[in-house]
Amino acid sequence: MKQQVQVKIIGTQKDAQGEENVIELVTEGTFFKKNGKYYVIYEETELSGMEGSTTTLKIDGEDRVNIRRFGSAKADMIFEKGKTYSTGYETPYGLVEMNITTHRISVSVKEDVPEIFLKIQYRIKVMGSEDTMNILDISIS
Repeated sequence: MKQQVQVKIIGTQKDAQGEENVIELVTEGTFFKKNGKYYVIYEETELSGMEGSTTTLKIDGEDRVNIRRFGSAKADMIFEKGKTYSTGYETPYGLVEMNITTHRISVSVKEDVPEIFLKIQYRIKVMGSEDTMNILDISIS
């Protein structure tokens, strides 16, 4: 059964010089469970810089999260503790190749409410530039 939820995302990015950038997004989304996995779908806004894109969070247990974007920005990012995944991020300006290494991941799901809390700490290495440390704090209720 699909349910309407509020999605709050706080993204923190820290570069090699220690400079920090924080973006917060609050939007409406849809939550459902399918084949033992949890899904949240929401529309990106101008604030995120990906207006015209739809994002799907797929929560696969306590140690794996997949974020897929379709539309003006396209990406398929996998977060799994201790693993590195290579992916492309397609923007209106071209394709960006990057590696994502997940250092920590925390998933808490209360299915009956629904209420989900995700915290993902990861490093992104974009080809040709310095890597950044990132933290995603996502709450869904």
